[in-house]
Amino acid sequence: MIPYNFEYTRAKSLSEAQTMLAKNPDAKLLAGGQTLIPTMKMRLANPSALIDISNLEELSFIRASGDTLTIGATTKHGMIAASADVKRMIPALAHMASHIGDPAVRAMGTIGGSLANNDPAADYPAAALALNATIKTTNREIKADDFFTGMFSTALEDGEIITEIAFPKPDRGGYTKFCNPASRYPMAGVFVAQTKNGVRVGVTGAGPGVFRVEAMEAALAKNFTPDAVANVAVASGDLNSDIHATAEYRAHLVTVMAKRAVEQALAA
Repeated sequence: MIPYNFEYTRAKSLSEAQTMLAKNPDAKLLAGGQTLIPTMKMRLANPSALIDISNLEELSFIRASGDTLTIGATTKHGMIAASADVKRMIPALAHMASHIGDPAVRAMGTIGGSLANNDPAADYPAAALALNATIKTTNREIKADDFFTGMFSTALEDGEIITEIAFPKPDRGGYTKFCNPASRYPMAGVFVAQTKNGVRVGVTGAGPGVFRVEAMEAALAKNFTPDAVANVAVASGDLNSDIHATAEYRAHLVTVMAKRAVEQALAA
């Protein structure tokens, strides 16, 4: 067995976590650990220290105010799925959270951790893009369109910590995904949101990063029905192709999932 040595510290406050991170830039934040721990087990990450922020109550909350739903960074998937405020304001977000991983993952995984990690097959990035969310950090506010910069890459700077995510309430929304039967990660997941400012479509799982489909957005802005996107083809050139599905198949899945997401939105 290969020894693995690292320092573990549990932060008592957000400010203490910031101080710890500033003193040790090589450290990693531990929120839910649903991605970090497996990555460390596979020796794909080797941090010298872990700073545990999972028990910080100041980062775990759900607040509904006016037309904005704000969720703290360390709020668990299960809490989001069960929240009456989330179900009332953005039912598609509650539905999405209830289908992340399995019960164990939903009991530990956090929304902030998911966004910070930006796994190309994670669910929340598609929701953040489609809902035009604002990711708030210890330093600033970042719009979802500017936050996701590539595979496992975000606009977060060294020492910057996500504190909360603000979601504007859409008129309606829907999220559906087609999962790999083994891993349960989506091979294509589509979140569709209709708002007063237009329609936004966020896609996860199909490519090396989350992305929007502007052609679908334009079609749905004119006619918010499944038929509006039925013939909108997604280019397969930049999509993933592996033993599970070709890029062409994933492109087809995006259109199918978009149709189903619109159906879900209309039925809500």
